[in-house]
Amino acid sequence: MIRKGFYTLLLVIVTGIILPANAQPGLDTTWRRGGNIGINLNQVSLSNWAAGGDNAVGFNFLFNYFANYKKARHLWNNQLELDYGLNKTKSDGNKKTNDKIYLSSLYGYELRKNLYLSGLLTFQTQFAKGYDYSTDPRTYISRFMSPGYLLVGGGLTWTPKPWFTATLTPATWRGTFVGSKILSDQGQFGVTPGKHFRSEFGANLQMEARYEFMKNMTILSRLSFYSNYLKDPQNIDINWDVQLNMAINKWFACNITTNLIYDNDTKILQKDGSKGPRVQFKEALGVGFQVTF
Repeated sequence: MIRKGFYTLLLVIVTGIILPANAQPGLDTTWRRGGNIGINLNQVSLSNWAAGGDNAVGFNFLFNYFANYKKARHLWNNQLELDYGLNKTKSDGNKKTNDKIYLSSLYGYELRKNLYLSGLLTFQTQFAKGYDYSTDPRTYISRFMSPGYLLVGGGLTWTPKPWFTATLTPATWRGTFVGSKILSDQGQFGVTPGKHFRSEFGANLQMEARYEFMKNMTILSRLSFYSNYLKDPQNIDINWDVQLNMAINKWFACNITTNLIYDNDTKILQKDGSKGPRVQFKEALGVGFQVTF
């Protein structure tokens, strides 16, 4: 029920953004919008191959869309990012390689040039179950809404350039959801063991740049810092997403994405059996079919 309710809410929000953004095409200059949708495929087939290896097939689906509104003293920026990848080998079966649902909405009321009184909402989770494949047997570590993060804050937004936005929200509530009973009982993602929710109140700084530095080459960088006033405010949570899109032609493109995370409440299992916060890093490179709009 939670999953169905979330997808319904997501559909309503996206429809509410896309429909007005596409009204009166070519006439409504208050909206600036765009995005891309694509799929990258890879396949390996071996027969009597002396060097060794394994048959494999995989795919990665991505969808990015932004719809930004600006009129008079009002600013409204919206961003949706979906990413899912799967790889299958003959010996290991299916393994998830990418999984992301990210939604953000920022409203601002102009106080002076390029400075807005603003409210920020972000939501992030994933589609499917995740496992740590370095253990035998594999260890179940995540799923839809385990974790899920909802952040709501109020503060100031600064837009010195059309391609750069910085938002400081010194009054920010963040909720961490852990719907899985197994992960909840383990106290994963900072929740009290047996609980499915954790509430925090602190400060958040988010900086985002979307810049076309060469023709058909665009970079999106989003860096955020969060400090919880209520517990260990010196432990700053960091999340840095970078997406580099290089269009080859109308139908094909190359994408490079990286994600760096440090969260003091996420404990990573080490080879010696200990658990503790670590810098997490992910990089993905894909070439395939893509439509930019």
